[in-house]
Amino acid sequence: MAILRMTKLSEIQSEPVEWLWEGYIPRGMLTLIQGDGGGGKTTTALAISAAVTTGRALPGGVASAPAPVVLQNTEDSYPKKLKPTLEKCSADLSLVERIDEDECALTFSDERIEQAIIRTGAKLFICDPVQAFFGSANMNLMGSVRQIMKRLGDIAVRHDCAILLVGHMNKSGGKAAYRSNGSVDIFAAARSVMTVGKLPNDDEIRAIVPIKNNLAQLGKPQAFGFDDGVGTSGARFTWLGECDATIDEILSGKPKPESQFTKARKLIETALSKGPVAAADMEQMAGEQGISYKTFKRAKEALGVISVQRGRQWYWEMPIDVEYTECSSEVQTTALVHLNNCEPKNA
Repeated sequence: MAILRMTKLSEIQSEPVEWLWEGYIPRGMLTLIQGDGGGGKTTTALAISAAVTTGRALPGGVASAPAPVVLQNTEDSYPKKLKPTLEKCSADLSLVERIDEDECALTFSDERIEQAIIRTGAKLFICDPVQAFFGSANMNLMGSVRQIMKRLGDIAVRHDCAILLVGHMNKSGGKAAYRSNGSVDIFAAARSVMTVGKLPNDDEIRAIVPIKNNLAQLGKPQAFGFDDGVGTSGARFTWLGECDATIDEILSGKPKPESQFTKARKLIETALSKGPVAAADMEQMAGEQGISYKTFKRAKEALGVISVQRGRQWYWEMPIDVEYTECSSEVQTTALVHLNNCEPKNA
């Protein structure tokens, strides 16, 4: 029987979270990067590795001292795919090592994982794909997966090493947490989870979309591409900056529908770009595009559009930024009506 020992939280010293890639990959913890086949998850992991070995800043992050990486990949050829891609990413290959598996396949229960981290001083250990390292353990069985992930997480903590798990996703629908191959405990054990995939409106651009972060706010989605071919082993990986990709777009392959409010703003900006337009005509255009009056009014207010009465007709026009202006009594009265929101519906 285990002896009961207890610790007061007042006796535990708080520690700040340290990042390998700020907001995306914490040091000393597990991170999962997942995606469908051909989506670019392995290439993304290699680009991250290259930055770690050279100390280059990743998007939104800061530069740091170059650090060793251990790269375990069971699906791709080291000489034909992995090394050429790392070279294209300008990695320091002298700081990238792998554990030889010729005599014995590596599993998460293997002591060689911790031994390799100690020997190399690695700050990043990549397992690609995560599903290949469970050995005889059933990766769909919650109990065994939880124990394995706990052991792996303990190794990460002991050596302040970020362990990056690269995972396949199944084809079933639903939330990203339930599309990972294997037990949901893999997803649960990771402190940060990102999904990689193609953007539906551009086959040549892909994105990495954070969907879980237990330590900080979700990082911004980051777009990337290849400057001399898509998905080829000789392609040069290029970060393209922040984007507005969503996880639904990545998983469904369909662009997110444009909101009624966005449609309304675009309509107003386009219609008024050349001058005032009769309010009645604006409302007619909104109706033809299926935009409700309430949403159209909200977009109008957001853009600062003003209503001006000329004769018996109301017009919409974009505001003019001036320091001083002389207004007739008619215009002043019109502005007062606008500010008090008392104008008629078609104003």
